[in-house]
Amino acid sequence: MSLNVGLSLPGDETARQGAWAVTPLHAVVAVFMVAIMLRGILPFNVDVSWWLTICERMLDGQRLYVDILETNPPMAGSVYMLGVVVARAIHMRPEVVTNGLIFLLIAASLALTWRALRFSSLRERAGGVAAVWAAALLTILPMYDFGQREHLALVALLPALAVYILRANGERVALSAILIAGLCAATTMSFKPYFVFAVGFCILTAAAQARDWRVLFAPENWIAAAFVVIHALCIVAFYPEYFTLIYPLVRDVYLLANLPLLSILPTSATTLWLLAITVTLALQIRRQKADTVALVMMAGSLGFAVSFFVQAKGWGYHAYPMVALGLLAAGWAVAAGGDGQAGSRRLRVGAMLLVALIFANGCLRFATSIDTRVVRKEVTPIGPRPKILMLSAANDIGHPTVRELGGTWVSRQQALWVREVVGRALRDGTIDQATADRLAGYVARERAGLIEDFRKQPPDVLVIDNQNSDWGSWAAADPELSQLLKSYILVKNIMGIEILRRVDQTRS
Repeated sequence: MSLNVGLSLPGDETARQGAWAVTPLHAVVAVFMVAIMLRGILPFNVDVSWWLTICERMLDGQRLYVDILETNPPMAGSVYMLGVVVARAIHMRPEVVTNGLIFLLIAASLALTWRALRFSSLRERAGGVAAVWAAALLTILPMYDFGQREHLALVALLPALAVYILRANGERVALSAILIAGLCAATTMSFKPYFVFAVGFCILTAAAQARDWRVLFAPENWIAAAFVVIHALCIVAFYPEYFTLIYPLVRDVYLLANLPLLSILPTSATTLWLLAITVTLALQIRRQKADTVALVMMAGSLGFAVSFFVQAKGWGYHAYPMVALGLLAAGWAVAAGGDGQAGSRRLRVGAMLLVALIFANGCLRFATSIDTRVVRKEVTPIGPRPKILMLSAANDIGHPTVRELGGTWVSRQQALWVREVVGRALRDGTIDQATADRLAGYVARERAGLIEDFRKQPPDVLVIDNQNSDWGSWAAADPELSQLLKSYILVKNIMGIEILRRVDQTRS
């Protein structure tokens, strides 16, 4: 089988014969090469950088949710642990090893998906095109969000998605594919409970298309449920603090940062998703029979969209899986559809151009990041491998800056968000003064942790973020913090971000 990469549309045999053709494998490899080059250009993701730090601390004996404050389930750290372990063994940077392992994971996901469909007619319809398109969506589209949990969740889901499509078509599913699909679906749901919507919608759509309720109780679904239960029991057994310390904090404080639905709906990510779904539906209208592949993909995309809206943060990486899966459905509809009529060809050409435009805009959307080079420039002369502490609710100033400097992150948390969230909710009228007083214990606990970390490991560099908040005046008004700050002098003020160094630190 060959993949048409010329200007003609798949399905047009006359044009296919005269076009330049390469194998799907060659095209997938080319996509991977482009994506690998992008890793050398784009900055490393802030959250992935933080999780690498968490893994390093855990390997050094610190306890997650006790010595390290993090709101996500432990699955988030587990997937990055291997990169840190391997990096230590071969003496390479964890960032490089982690990126390499993620590329291997994507390749494995695509290979397992392709293998699951080996008995299906789907590979002959547009399988090669779909494989290349999926590779682009998994390796290039994430851009700055490469390696984020949502990215990895979609990568893990792909083999299960193939099985759901086979179920929808009433086709044979190999035993190995069933086992892999169950494990992959469980992995996706273990990242965040919200992802149950994506898996659940796919299963419901498969059952509806197959007109067989037994699909709901297919063996891969039992396997996925069993693994999710086992994962939850492991959290209870090995990380009880997640329920006793973290869950109350998330329930009472973290959820206050949620945005209203009406402020999330107009985002560019929502627009891109709606356009991708619209293209897919437009191509389905001309078909005499609904395309089960596109329908299952759209169902998964809708599930991830529900996850995006339920999380209510509006962050780009939260939107990635819904946009990527929506584009995968649209790309499939373009590649596999068509009846040879002129009107159909014109529609598909227009759809192809629109899908390409959505992809390009998505790349720009997911490439958004904070440029902290100016901060690194001022910190570098202070000394090698600095110990850094930051007073800020922004998590993207200190990371990955501290790792790029080869430094040590002093704080037990990525950013001091508790005080900021409570204060902002009070100012916005989301909570009243009585509620703020009730939440004061969380704020006090964060402050106490900050002071304890400060004293236990005095930082060489202190970064105070006054850009969007009042951390400087807050610290100056605090008796204990103001005393600790006496040992530091201002090096640079960069648009409200103050960089201080210890007075006994000498510039090189």
